[in-house]
Amino acid sequence: MPHFENPVPTAVSVPGKFWPTFWKFLTVKNDREPAIAPGPFSFDMQAYENAREDEIRVTWLGHTTLILEVAGKRFLTDPVWAMRASPISFLGPKRFFRVPVDIDQLPPLDGILLSHDHYDHLDEKVIRQLAAKGYPFYCPLGVEKHLRKWGVHSEQWRVFNWGDSLVLDETCTLTATPARHFSGRGLRDRFTTLWTSWVIQGRQHKVFFGGDSGWWPGFADIGNTYGPFDLAILEIGAYGDTWPDIHMGPENALKAFAALKAGVMLPVHWGTYNLALHPWREPVQRLLSAAGPEVKIWLPRPGTCEVLPTESKITKWWE
Repeated sequence: MPHFENPVPTAVSVPGKFWPTFWKFLTVKNDREPAIAPGPFSFDMQAYENAREDEIRVTWLGHTTLILEVAGKRFLTDPVWAMRASPISFLGPKRFFRVPVDIDQLPPLDGILLSHDHYDHLDEKVIRQLAAKGYPFYCPLGVEKHLRKWGVHSEQWRVFNWGDSLVLDETCTLTATPARHFSGRGLRDRFTTLWTSWVIQGRQHKVFFGGDSGWWPGFADIGNTYGPFDLAILEIGAYGDTWPDIHMGPENALKAFAALKAGVMLPVHWGTYNLALHPWREPVQRLLSAAGPEVKIWLPRPGTCEVLPTESKITKWWE
């Protein structure tokens, strides 16, 4: 069985802290979930009649699931519709709001981008539904074993190691780049599939999709090699003192944004699932507090299709 490692030494959690942290998850409330479910959020199908090569458009559907349009291509990232980010339908982190659109109502897609195989990034039911539509899947090494098990035909997937690239129709290049995280859908299969970030490059624009990652100096290498980026999609939530290596948090996300030489930052991986001990609004509040006026932050309302802004655009939907 393969075993993958991080680009720098990384601990999934601080030794000796598992049981105290687990107890806190059971007992600490701390406004970790909204008292009233946000939304409902609308979805305008007419906005997707055409994907244009000369602009970047994004629809944030929650967590790290986005409809991302760049270089005339339309991708769906880390598709998760499940109400629980868990192998058990009635236990585990519960979704704060429903996805604004059903799978069968999505606009046509050019591909599915997968960052890794954790339950909050890879939803078996959704993968089966998307596979039945014939869409191609772009995934890191090893994740294809899940796709195969779930009925995706081998000709529908393309597997990437870090550094691998693929040119689509001479207009868009996908490149898998390193991330500092881990993988596995149980305690026995950790590190047996790869985790990745993505560079999506067209003739006019470049986008970085970070997946899940802790801070590491390699963000600067990615920025120097593939940047500067028009847009960096970076995780800001689900951080904690006992797992500092595998998630960034708001302040380190800002460091990554600067290292990537990006123009606009779209924060994800927050406001959707109860995956950490911090209050559910805290990641975005800390981000906005720490970001200087020179940092362009894009926080669209869930379900709304928007064009990449030239200045900060903050809807404050969470209030």
